[in-house]
Amino acid sequence: MSLAVDRSQIEALVRNAIRQSGGISPSSIASSVASAQQPPGWVDDKPNLRVSISARHCHLTDEHVEILFGRGSVLEPDKDLYQDGFYAAKQTVMVVGPRKRMLPSVRVLGPTRGASQVELALTDSISLGIDAPVRHSGKIDGTPGCVLVGPAGSVQLEQGVIRAARHVHMNFADADYYGVQDGDMMQLSVRSPDCSVSFEDVLVRADEAAKLEVHIDTDEGNACNLDAATEVELKKSGCACQH
Repeated sequence: MSLAVDRSQIEALVRNAIRQSGGISPSSIASSVASAQQPPGWVDDKPNLRVSISARHCHLTDEHVEILFGRGSVLEPDKDLYQDGFYAAKQTVMVVGPRKRMLPSVRVLGPTRGASQVELALTDSISLGIDAPVRHSGKIDGTPGCVLVGPAGSVQLEQGVIRAARHVHMNFADADYYGVQDGDMMQLSVRSPDCSVSFEDVLVRADEAAKLEVHIDTDEGNACNLDAATEVELKKSGCACQH
């Protein structure tokens, strides 16, 4: 009964919007209603798995944005990311490691955070001469630092350089579908010609609004030839997989 009420309310809202805008087709009405009833990212009443390569990037505090790009500066969105509310900013920084080894243009992601953090792949950290540990985002205590250089100034990070551990974003409906909860570990299998790989220790990061998306780094994406993948599967460790 509650489902019928919810549907009728949604249909009423859609029809009202149509009357105000001049009208659209009945099929568009049905599509809008179905979309409104599904959890974020779902297609045809089930999760739609996406696997993305998270290339090297950094997160900044408001204070560091002003130091690097000038007083009063804020991050300027350039491209929305798959997760709602997150974006690649127009700004980039130079990341400098020991003995002045550097990566010249590392993208800043927004929005700003409470602590600045640089996320690299293993080959990036080797290039910089930094022994970056594998950590989950935000777990930066005891990690090495670096120097960030922007057009208006520089910042010495005492810590915050990590190799981001692989993880999967999902909402609570996704978690129910897979039988997992926030903090659990899953397995990702990527099948591609002559490069198929299974990744263990994929951390579940569940919240209300996330869409189902696995993040692996550049080295991992190259190892499984993700661009040529023919199939990806995600499963809870030790149980039958869900496509």
